[in-house]
Amino acid sequence: MAKVVVIGGGPAGMMAAIAASENNQVFLVEKNNKLGKKLFITGKGRCNVTNGKDISEFFEYIITNPYFLYSSLYTFTNEDVIKFFEDRGIKLKEERGGRVFPASDKSSDIIKGLEEALREKGVNVILGDGVKKIESHGSVIKSIILESSRKLECDHVVMATGGASYPKTGSNGDGYRFCKELGHNIVDIKPSLVPLEINEDWLQEVQGLSLRNIQLTLRNSSKKIVFKEQGEMLFTHFGVSGPLVLKASSIIKPNEKYELFINLKPALSEKELDLRIQKDFLLYNNKDFKNALNDLFPKKLIPVMIKLSTISEDQKVNTITKEQRRAFVNLISALPMRFKGFRSVDEAIVTSGGIDTKEIDASTMKSKLVDNLSFAGEVIDVDAFTGGYNVQIALSTGYVAGTKI
Repeated sequence: MAKVVVIGGGPAGMMAAIAASENNQVFLVEKNNKLGKKLFITGKGRCNVTNGKDISEFFEYIITNPYFLYSSLYTFTNEDVIKFFEDRGIKLKEERGGRVFPASDKSSDIIKGLEEALREKGVNVILGDGVKKIESHGSVIKSIILESSRKLECDHVVMATGGASYPKTGSNGDGYRFCKELGHNIVDIKPSLVPLEINEDWLQEVQGLSLRNIQLTLRNSSKKIVFKEQGEMLFTHFGVSGPLVLKASSIIKPNEKYELFINLKPALSEKELDLRIQKDFLLYNNKDFKNALNDLFPKKLIPVMIKLSTISEDQKVNTITKEQRRAFVNLISALPMRFKGFRSVDEAIVTSGGIDTKEIDASTMKSKLVDNLSFAGEVIDVDAFTGGYNVQIALSTGYVAGTKI
């Protein structure tokens, strides 16, 4: 019976250990005192564990190296994930956009299901003891040295250390260092699904304001639209966040210039919006401009819209010209914001970059450079939009890594 060491107790590592335990003696090493620390906070503590869409549709939502994941996702599908948890008495539910959550809305239930499977399979779980060093000879790993100086002789290693996002949960990027020392190439790391900083002096006035049913457009330095979608967003003290912004962030390339535009009324064409404003202006005909906007915008946003318009706040509505009104329509349809940069990788939901997929066998998750090394989860150069896809990727690659040893 081979001795397998899985490094990392997130969803990828836990699933790899469960899968590998069918034919091997497995040790799961986790530096934290608990398993699934990052999984615990996903989906705001609810854990969006997968997505209910047909597995063939998943590839549209995977940003980096989608087809590298073809074999993994079809080997251990979203239906397999759902069955895995429901077989352990954990009821799941599907919400808007196909997002699948535990019916209890508690991520702890998902972690309990994985822990239960680890116990059933007799996996040796080592908590609170990180990996200090990986000892190898030629292209073969011989042993793992833990921080406690404990030595684990091994026949195979699964690297499931996660990325560099949320380092407080243990994902501090040390897996990249280990793999680099073993000869693997690391594709440059950048935050993905991360809030954005913007460079506007009116930001403090709208801090904390949440906008629903708006459209966010992202243009690159060539004025090309690279992202355009409707949804929700939030203004913060540094810039913007929320589901739409996180999704847009994954499109942004480091060191390039971008502009963001918010369409505050995407349900209306510019002609329809102009008619709507004319109707409001008729209703508030004798009022100052600043007192004629309560039906159009949230209260916090009104001073900003006035400031950015060509209309004085004290100008009477009945004196606003057609040109001023048209310019105001354009502003509502495309409120501009200048992209300043990403928030740090510490605040990212996932990390983009990691172990180069060219150096991994996609059908087995085995290294092409090290004879007895496999990979699973976020440590690989793969990432996806929000919606349960990243957790599914972790579980699928973990399953394949564990079964193909």
